[in-house]
Amino acid sequence: MKILVVDDHPLVRKGVSSTLSFEEETEKIFEASNIQEAISLINSEKPELIIVDLYLGNEDGLEIVRRAKSKNSNAKFMVLTSSLKKEDFLRSEEVGVDGYILKEAFAEDILYAVRVVLRGKKFIDPEILKHQSSHSQKNNRLSELTPRENDVLVALGKGLSNQEIAEELFISEHTVKKHISNILSKLELSHRTQAALLVNEASNLYRECV
Repeated sequence: MKILVVDDHPLVRKGVSSTLSFEEETEKIFEASNIQEAISLINSEKPELIIVDLYLGNEDGLEIVRRAKSKNSNAKFMVLTSSLKKEDFLRSEEVGVDGYILKEAFAEDILYAVRVVLRGKKFIDPEILKHQSSHSQKNNRLSELTPRENDVLVALGKGLSNQEIAEELFISEHTVKKHISNILSKLELSHRTQAALLVNEASNLYRECV
């Protein structure tokens, strides 16, 4: 089996190559640092597995996947990255990668992912799933808030004081305090700063998805 490792950091390439050398079926491991080198090796050596980093300096590693697939390459593709960003994971899914694993993974986990992908199955790093799940759980808890609690939460996200929230929503400070208490309880938070951070994070995630 031939494997191509594409990463713009030499030490990362050497580390991954060293890990892959323990795979019994590995015949040869090639290395590339950019798109041009990768495409050239794919055309000449026809590796069965291509492991790419998402960010190759100023280049997009997924462009390698797009180009190879456009030429009907039968190779399997794995992303090896440090990124936990939702948009990076979704971009990788869109181009049809077979695996997505973090660079922080243990060597044995990388080898396991390689074996899974080569058997024709998909592998996604459990940390990615856990990260995405945590965002979903937060959004589910947000959906439990009443419309007025949502108004107060948005005001918290703006950094308004209780008095300012009361004036903006035409309610008493006592009512504001009650809403904030309910918000913290439903969202399982301990203070208003956490609530403000949560609503701003949720807003950013929404903008990323639309």
